[in-house]
This record gives sequence, structure tokens and C-alpha cells, in this order.
Amino acid sequence: MKALLFSILLAGAAAILPADDTPSLTGKWAIHTSINGNESDQVCTIEQKGPDLTGNCSSDQGSGSITGKVDAKKVTWTYKSTYNGNPLTAIYNGTIETAKITGGISVVEFGVDGSFAATPSKP
Repeated sequence: MKALLFSILLAGAAAILPADDTPSLTGKWAIHTSINGNESDQVCTIEQKGPDLTGNCSSDQGSGSITGKVDAKKVTWTYKSTYNGNPLTAIYNGTIETAKITGGISVVEFGVDGSFAATPSKP
């Protein structure tokens, strides 16, 4: 009986504790990348449901889709697109900071790495 009461109290306490302080990434983001000496910019519209991310990105070089995950202050997403008619996969690994995300990017097909910074985009 005491174990049951303790379980109920513990479950009730968990229900009133504040949620994770990770901000939602839902919205438009301006993303600047620097890869192998090449700079580029794109705008991504991201939707976050729980830890899951989906969305679309566009730039003057084309558009593509993203899928990813958020875990506390860490975020990872995969961007799939085409470049000169060939598939392109970029993997972003970042850290959520106050009003921005920074981290590294790997372009799978070309075997090159770089960095990125993302900030909320103004509508």
C-alpha cells in the first residue's frame, strides 16, 4: 500500500514539474553555412512536435526537406536536396543557444565538413 501511495505521489509531482526548458524550434530560421571555403544562406521553415523536427529549406541554389531530433540543447537534422541533378545529403549537428543554433555540418556525398549558424528569421 505504501509503495502504491508513493507511486501516485511521485506521478503527481512529475505532472506539476515544469517542462523541459528547451525552446521550440518551430518557425522560420535563417541559416548561414561555411563549407570548405564556400559561404551560403538559406531559409528553413521548421516544425517541431515533441523531439521530432520536419521542414523545408530554400535558397538561390534550390530547395529540400529536413528531418531531425532535439534532445535538450542538442539538435540534429538531415537536409536532403539535389545539386546539379545529383542527390545531396547534409547532416547538421548543433547546440541550441539563446536565440540561435550553432554547430557543424557534414555533406555526405562530397565528404566535406563545415559550420553553420541559424537565427530566427524575420517574416
